Amino acid sequence: MTKTLKQLALALVAVMALAGNLAHAATTGIAWDKAPNKTNDLGALQNGAKLFVNYCLNCHSAAFMRYNRLTDIGLTEQQIKDNLLFATDKVGETMKAAIDPKQAKDWFGGNPPDLTVIARSRAGQGGSGADYLYTYLRTYYRDDTKATGWNNLAFPSVAMPHVLWELSGERKPIFEEKEEHGHKVSTFKGWKQVTPGTMSPLQYDQAVSDLVGYMQWMGEPAQNTRVRVGVWVLLFLLIFTFIAWRLNAAFWKDIK
Repeated sequence: MTKTLKQLALALVAVMALAGNLAHAATTGIAWDKAPNKTNDLGALQNGAKLFVNYCLNCHSAAFMRYNRLTDIGLTEQQIKDNLLFATDKVGETMKAAIDPKQAKDWFGGNPPDLTVIARSRAGQGGSGADYLYTYLRTYYRDDTKATGWNNLAFPSVAMPHVLWELSGERKPIFEEKEEHGHKVSTFKGWKQVTPGTMSPLQYDQAVSDLVGYMQWMGEPAQNTRVRVGVWVLLFLLIFTFIAWRLNAAFWKDIK
């Protein structure tokens, strides 16, 4: 009985410690920026698809998404074949990564995750999955102590390198130290541009929002259609309910 109580006590201590660590992480993590909603912007979705194929699909797959589904965002099959097919020659194939999984495991310590529903799966207390991705892709900074040479404010000690660094350039986070409850706390204040990229900071933010919008759309391509159909269904039910109510009143008006 005593041994069981000790085991329960140790388990309770472990759970409390874990909860404390999670609470600390939740309070000290960088706040997520609100991602622009571009799931209805065909131009932004097309640009996001181009960025995804050129920068993400080298290592990450979107194995539940077919290339020909991109016709839903205004692209023709010929445009898809001419501009977006790098890992296959069939427009009906799924978006599989060009990298060999064995090589990926050797290089990164694990196979990069599939991104088909990443914008839906990364939602949390900080916001939606799109908010997380929008923040994550904009908070990389150079860190020579890491194996990849990069670190991230939204995902500290991230294993993934900054694949968009040529677009954004190298930036350095600026922190302000202040004392709270007898402890020094570093607060993120902004960025200092170290080396310029091919895009201005505003252009880079817009490109990231296009990419995130595409990944958000890719997680559920039929979402916009579902919402539109749902609105019409609700309107029909509302009108039918009114008609049924008036018919019921007319039928029973002479019966007391």
